[in-house]
Amino acid sequence: MDTKSSTTDPVTEIDRASERVIVEHLLAARPDDGVLGEEGSDLPSRSGVRWVIDPLDGTVNFLYGYPAHAVSIAAEVDGEVAAAVVHDTSRAEVFTAVLGRGAHLDGRPISANRPAGLACSLLGTGFGYDPARRRWQAEVLTGLIDVVRDLRRGGSAAIDLCSVACGRLDLFYEVGLNRWDMAAGALIASEAGSTACWEPEVPRLLVAPPTLLPAFRDAIRDAERRAGPLPP
Repeated sequence: MDTKSSTTDPVTEIDRASERVIVEHLLAARPDDGVLGEEGSDLPSRSGVRWVIDPLDGTVNFLYGYPAHAVSIAAEVDGEVAAAVVHDTSRAEVFTAVLGRGAHLDGRPISANRPAGLACSLLGTGFGYDPARRRWQAEVLTGLIDVVRDLRRGGSAAIDLCSVACGRLDLFYEVGLNRWDMAAGALIASEAGSTACWEPEVPRLLVAPPTLLPAFRDAIRDAERRAGPLPP
């Protein structure tokens, strides 16, 4: 086992092997497509299609046997995510979505919740690997704890986003996600009826029912201001 951004950010041979297998199968079927993978795959596209791959989202969970890890794959067409699949490897569930055609869990249509307000909403979130950033993220959450019903931290953004899509969570918020962390899950949540809003200047991902997004954004921004500047 090696590490990436910090000693708490592990990468295993399972991550690498999973990415190799996925890339090999994709390029065998579609040799002109591009690939962006968490474990280093970066191939330009000649077709306008690029596959965005997280071969094992929730690696720490996987190492500890904690049941929240997934394989996440999205297909971008001219820069827009058009299709997505997230395989929850602990639950053996498969979430899928195609742009404009809805979201599904194991082939069955799913839809996001419509809570009456933030106070009735269950929020999912995640933390970065750098200790200073984690402290900042925890401080932000202290500003949200009185605003929402409760908080959950599962350790896999892909699964959290799919949980919004199928009603296991109502909201999602995280700072510092990479493209492969969220590309597939954000489409699935959006196609299930939530609104996924990526704000790259922070960088911040917000996911909420359309009616709650403005109030959710205001609450997040207020909590972030009180927490101070985001550590680099």
